[in-house]
Amino acid sequence: MLTRHYPQKYFHRAVEAGGFLFLSGLTADDRSLDLKGQTAQVLDKLEALMKDLGSDPSKIVSATAYITQMEHKDLMNEAWLEFFPSGDLPVRATLGVASLGEGILVEVVCVAVR
Repeated sequence: MLTRHYPQKYFHRAVEAGGFLFLSGLTADDRSLDLKGQTAQVLDKLEALMKDLGSDPSKIVSATAYITQMEHKDLMNEAWLEFFPSGDLPVRATLGVASLGEGILVEVVCVAVR
């Protein structure tokens, strides 16, 4: 069974299939924040979305982070480690990109179990 949640203009915010939740990329609303602040805001949005879907961040199995400032990756990591308990860290890839849009420093895409 496949269920699509929260339709947007070009995609769904989440798609559920086979017990997995595939979550679209999330970005911070406050683009004046630095990379750590934007990452923290993205993770808070992720937690709220997962709660709405009947899950929680401890069930994230894989995350991909896209950042525009690889030289500041340590700031993203600080927010990441403040959010995830060490026992709940998902696998993660971090990719440097030229642009994510005006003022956007980070976008995070996740796969989780229900």
